Amino acid sequence: MTVMRRALEFLFTRALRSRLGVALVIAVLVFGVIGAARLASGPLDPADGLSSRPNRPIATVDPKAGDDGVLSTEAPPSPVTAAGAPTPEQTADRFAAAWLGRPGMTAEEWHAGLRPLSTSALTEKLAGADPGGVPAEEVTGPSSVRARTETFVEVLLPLDSGRLRLELVTADGGWLVDVVDWERP
Repeated sequence: MTVMRRALEFLFTRALRSRLGVALVIAVLVFGVIGAARLASGPLDPADGLSSRPNRPIATVDPKAGDDGVLSTEAPPSPVTAAGAPTPEQTADRFAAAWLGRPGMTAEEWHAGLRPLSTSALTEKLAGADPGGVPAEEVTGPSSVRARTETFVEVLLPLDSGRLRLELVTADGGWLVDVVDWERP
């Protein structure tokens, strides 16, 4: 009996009072609860699962709607210009001439030349710009127009030190420059 007494004494005084003993007791309790729950629930049917799962894939696009991809095989629409109003090319050429400016031009004169050809958003963005910071001096070739929609075009103008990229939108029956970007060769 002394061996049994010593074993129980060791178990309750040393082994169960250590961290390892406490972790072992918690693990035995967790596995006991899980085992009892599985026995009480009965056998599992492998066919059970989602009770309302679809029997075929769910279509999120109408298959008769046509191609909705980014790339289109159709030609882009031609830009629409009001009668008597300048075309996008003419507006871009005028804007480029005003943007390049002339020697001795003040900032006020430069802004005044750009204002009638720009949207109000672009005019605000250019408010603090200095005409001396324009990185080119002259247009070196004809403009090329890429129509995106009937009311939005992109115009590329070759300059002596790069390309000027303008985005034009229609406003009040005419074309106005909305974005100015500079591309170096």
